[in-house]
Amino acid sequence: MSGYGLRWPFVDVYGAIASFAVIVALLTLTPGLDTALILRTSLLAGRRSAWAVVLGIQVGTLLWGLLTAAGLSALLTASHVAYEVLRWAGVAYLIWMGGRMLWHSRTSQADEAAPPDPPDAGWGRAFRRGLLTNLLNPKVGAFYVAVLPQFMPQGVPHAVMGVLLAGVHVCEALVWSAVLIGFTGMVRGWLRRPSVKRALDRLTGLIVIGFGLRLAVQQS
Repeated sequence: MSGYGLRWPFVDVYGAIASFAVIVALLTLTPGLDTALILRTSLLAGRRSAWAVVLGIQVGTLLWGLLTAAGLSALLTASHVAYEVLRWAGVAYLIWMGGRMLWHSRTSQADEAAPPDPPDAGWGRAFRRGLLTNLLNPKVGAFYVAVLPQFMPQGVPHAVMGVLLAGVHVCEALVWSAVLIGFTGMVRGWLRRPSVKRALDRLTGLIVIGFGLRLAVQQS
């Protein structure tokens, strides 16, 4: 045997990683809630807060990968109650967050000399926003539950492979986030005009509320 039974099937692992990388690359490039939040934060609050949102989102992605590998997130599929609780928590959070953006755009009209950064631009708050947006979205968990098992080669510890695949997703998302933040950095001066800032807050708020409402009407 010479210990051959202890070796990982490296060819299968590499193939699974490559295939998964293609799928999540398409997912990452598709405009969605994460993209809207990153762009809005980068334009209105700067690179530091934008990266805080990005890191929060990606920590959430890693946690979903861990939960899926451990079998815990399968509860979202097996338990209708667990799924519904998480779904409605996500709906409430998204509508609340979008409503705050709309309210901020309304109240800022009376103060054209307001500080350049919105009051919610703190690093910790931005990180929590990204993390909660990801963790309270049951569709992310459902995606991992549905997709990750298909990329689990035999003989590979599921927890390790789950983290590895989630890490691939995170790496691709970080690259795309760097592109988004870099682009907004080039046009940030013009886009931070008060009228443009209000319009951006309104647009992002409506997008976030729209995602919340779509989550509310979708069935598990």
